[in-house]
Amino acid sequence: MNLDALKDILNLVREHELAEFEMEHDGLKVRIRKAGREYVVTPATAAAPLAPVATIAAVAPPPAAVDAGVPLAVIKAPIVGTLYRSAEPGSKPFVEVGSIVKKGQVLCIIEAMKLMNEIECECNGEIAAAYVDNGQPVQFGDRLFAVKVS
Repeated sequence: MNLDALKDILNLVREHELAEFEMEHDGLKVRIRKAGREYVVTPATAAAPLAPVATIAAVAPPPAAVDAGVPLAVIKAPIVGTLYRSAEPGSKPFVEVGSIVKKGQVLCIIEAMKLMNEIECECNGEIAAAYVDNGQPVQFGDRLFAVKVS
């Protein structure tokens, strides 16, 4: 993949307002995440297929689109791990979009190295957006929830 092809991909991401784009071609994996301003190009693993693959991930709307004029607090991942929205499989999630939350209330769990870490709300308010689905991996600083501060 040459520089012009990479520029074309970046222009398509901007033009179509994609939050995330991932592609693998000829042993090169390109992942672009607009929300975190992260641009990563990494070599593909030997086990990965060499056929072109493109995946576009669905992401919740940005906090600004949720409700203009209302202060929002964005809860971010403090660690790398796997996010779980409920205490155990099949049980009710800790919170949903629209749930009223209080400071210190558990929003989700992030499993890191077989340890379950409760992620608590940092303020009182209402859940305006949930950015990560149950069982999805998260990186340090990834947005988890947006809370309308009350």
